[in-house]
Amino acid sequence: MPEVIEWKNPKPDDIVYKYPDEVITWGAQLIVHEYEVAVFFRDGKVYDVLGPGRHTITTQNLPLLTEVLSRLAGFPESPFKATIIFISTKQHQGRFGGQTQTTDLAPLKFHGSFWFRVSDPKVFVMEVVGGQSRYTTEDVSEFIRGFINERLIKHLAGYDLATVFTRIDEVTFKTKAFLYEEMKRLGLELIDLKFEGLDTTPEYRERLFWIKQTGAAAYVLQTDTLREVARELGKSPGAALGAGMMIIPPLTQPPPQVTPPAAPVAPAQPTPPTAPSKTCPRCNRVVPSDALFCPYCGQRLTPTKKCPKCNKDVPADAAFCPYCGTKLV
Repeated sequence: MPEVIEWKNPKPDDIVYKYPDEVITWGAQLIVHEYEVAVFFRDGKVYDVLGPGRHTITTQNLPLLTEVLSRLAGFPESPFKATIIFISTKQHQGRFGGQTQTTDLAPLKFHGSFWFRVSDPKVFVMEVVGGQSRYTTEDVSEFIRGFINERLIKHLAGYDLATVFTRIDEVTFKTKAFLYEEMKRLGLELIDLKFEGLDTTPEYRERLFWIKQTGAAAYVLQTDTLREVARELGKSPGAALGAGMMIIPPLTQPPPQVTPPAAPVAPAQPTPPTAPSKTCPRCNRVVPSDALFCPYCGQRLTPTKKCPKCNKDVPADAAFCPYCGTKLV
């Protein structure tokens, strides 16, 4: 009776499964369930990928691996050695969280959730599973979470604290676009991302409060500087009197107000043409034509088409349906 190779009873959150036996016999039956693919991995390289269905292991359905094995003595009668890695193509959820420093040197703590799926099994196995020797869902999830955290620390460090807290929708939109491109390098598609918590230290919360209440960032920064100077003077009692009289008064003066010169009246200009735009299919609001995600509801805006078999939406350039495996081109 031929050997049956199968991922039995995967859990809903499982992402990857490595078949334990690496000695494969010709004629073995490979069963790939819905929302799965089976990847053949050998000598650090990815070869053939088989989608949902029941497959008999033959040279016909493993053309890439067959080409390599044909150089071995005894081929094709003898069993061959390869690692079969099952990959789930379902949507999965992950958690992220970390701490970074904004452009105004404020500590910023963040955490939240993200949703993703494996879009390119070959790249995913090369870059994460086989390439990193991470053959369990726990190891893969840990790697992806670390990858997300590292990129978020770098990306959020490019904002000032007030922008992060007062324009969170814009920051989230740009962060999703940034991570979408980064995760493609791992063979993953970022479906959505949500910040569930943002925080800083009490000192910077107070600063942020006064900036938001008064709009006078210069006065708030001036107060911070004065506080630092007083702290330093307190460390040196002998110098405090003389230095304080020279430094403190200028710091307590209000920032100079500069009146800009009157601008010359420019002749009337024709109204510029309206920038190209499109409508979000979820919230029906107008968004830029080159946007990858809707800035109002987070809906992904890449073109889609209907699978003729299961009638689900799939990417416009997809060669196979990720839900039923139907060939689309």
